[in-house]
Amino acid sequence: GPVMSIMKFSSDDEVVKRANATMFGLGAGIMSNNIGRAIGLAHQIRAGSVWINSYDDFSVQAPFGGYKASGHGREKGKEMMDNYLETKCVFVPLQGP
Repeated sequence: GPVMSIMKFSSDDEVVKRANATMFGLGAGIMSNNIGRAIGLAHQIRAGSVWINSYDDFSVQAPFGGYKASGHGREKGKEMMDNYLETKCVFVPLQGP
């Protein structure tokens, strides 16, 4: 899939714009000594998974899937069940006293 090289940047806004300027959004990686800053960036990046100071770590409990053209729905985790279920509401009027 698409890969972004390690590139210099002037501001966090530039990083977010560059990361979000693709039609894909499966995963992103952020390397930083400032965890608060990295978490702030992770919230702004349109990707299904964002790793901070690691990459490609997975857990069966964590949902996996992408944004934009990187897939539909989620695999793994309880969110995976949404792909196989349909919600239905049934209304029954109750008689008053």
